[in-house]
Amino acid sequence: MQWWRDAAIYQVYVRSFADGNGDGIGDLRGVRDRLDYIAGLGVDAIWLNPWYPSPMADAGYDIADFRDIDPVFGTLTDADALIAEAHERGLRVIIDVVPNHCSDQHPWFQAALAAEPRSPERSRFWFRPGRGPGGDLPPNNWVSHFGGPAWTRVTEPDGRPGQWYLHLFASQQPDFNWDNSEVREEFHGILRFWLDRGADGIRIDSAAILVKDPFLADADPQAPPQAPHPYTDRDGIHEIYRQWRRIADSYPGGRALIGEIWLPDPHRFALYLRSNEMHSAFNFDFLAAPWDAEALRRTVDETLAAHAPVGAPATWVLSNHDVTRHVTRYGRADTTFSFADRRHGRELDLVLGTRRARAAALLTMALPGSVYVYQGEELGLWEIEDLPDSARQDPMWHRTGGADPGRDGCRVPLPWSGGEPPFGFSPSGGAARPWLPQPGSWRDFTVEAQSEDPASMLELYRAALRLRHDEPSLRSEREPMRWLPAAPGVLAFRRGDDVACVINLSDVPATLPEHDSVLLSSDPLEDGLLSPNTGVWLRLRRD
Repeated sequence: MQWWRDAAIYQVYVRSFADGNGDGIGDLRGVRDRLDYIAGLGVDAIWLNPWYPSPMADAGYDIADFRDIDPVFGTLTDADALIAEAHERGLRVIIDVVPNHCSDQHPWFQAALAAEPRSPERSRFWFRPGRGPGGDLPPNNWVSHFGGPAWTRVTEPDGRPGQWYLHLFASQQPDFNWDNSEVREEFHGILRFWLDRGADGIRIDSAAILVKDPFLADADPQAPPQAPHPYTDRDGIHEIYRQWRRIADSYPGGRALIGEIWLPDPHRFALYLRSNEMHSAFNFDFLAAPWDAEALRRTVDETLAAHAPVGAPATWVLSNHDVTRHVTRYGRADTTFSFADRRHGRELDLVLGTRRARAAALLTMALPGSVYVYQGEELGLWEIEDLPDSARQDPMWHRTGGADPGRDGCRVPLPWSGGEPPFGFSPSGGAARPWLPQPGSWRDFTVEAQSEDPASMLELYRAALRLRHDEPSLRSEREPMRWLPAAPGVLAFRRGDDVACVINLSDVPATLPEHDSVLLSSDPLEDGLLSPNTGVWLRLRRD
């Protein structure tokens, strides 16, 4: 059963989900305590961000041990219990694996620092001599995703300034050398370790950048965005995932391989989804698209066209732990998303952003394929942009000297109940405040405040996810999608024989196609018309 083809998947950013022991940091006990809430949403699976031992230089994406749980989150016993308890509730579990890099505290990297240049220990990573007099310049001009150079120089065991090592992210995250057979075998063992423990799927972080140009050629700063990069989408990477696919398929019922792939060319993207590679991958083009009917239709068409030749299901996502929450994006004049400019602090209409986010939820859940829900979007949470500088922890903020606000604003701990922070995130009498401060204005957006309020975002998500699960035309990604005639600024399409989705992105009310009934609307209809920035699911009249 290829459950991932049309699943609704809830992303749990463990650190910010629920604190079970009162230390101000979310943990596995907190997730276990809230599994009934997740199951009650109507989703099919949960995806957990990294839970491994880590110095937390990048919120757990700097991993010191890929086969254990960080004590701040719990223990392996807690992880086993979470997987078992999720399965009891009909929830599958996807875990994050980060194959591009590890922590600088990982035993392999510590051994590399203690070893000599050109040693076997260093060959697991990208150690190279510097350029210029005395090797004082980095080996090439590559730039870290977090700002600054992608190279750091080490001090050799004898005290001399020595080689440089590559890190495409923070300096505490050295990149593995995937040309090294030890690295490949190690990750085969890591996959089996977690699949043997009952994980139903693996989400592969930064999946397209594992294999680098062995000559470490300089990047062309004038190259267009679609041009190949010396560390992206290199020859040899597809064989890695073919090997991983064979491992995943060797388990009864199969296990899902889901890639995080940022590539501007949808056809290059789709190559990772051939029948012997990954099962699916995140669709960032849809996430980054503006609130514009023509642009969204083009993105949907291009996505489905790219996936069709390889027989892979599309995925649809509005937010995650790395991007500005979509309530905020949709409340601005420029509704796109870009890492280059998060538009932090610009004029924002939260009422408009929320209305559009409600309609976007119905659009996303009606499209064929799988859908991802990032924790808190079901509550209508927005990006917290006024965090004090002293509270910010994202290396993007620190490495750019504050020029990039980073991702802390979408990672603020969830509000569960009560009228003031910590809003039930931590147990009563907890010893510490939440690791990022929550705004007092979230008092009206807690799970408690929204439950059983038919006009709330939470109840809209619950209703939509239940309908998506129960309606065969919406559930199956194999049910055809056909565009319907619509006015400018309106998206209308049919799923199967008798369900339609209509989204009005225009500034004027829109008429609806002939229908028998309204299944669900993001906001009330007005005299039978669909108001601006509103979505609806319809039961169509059969011919």
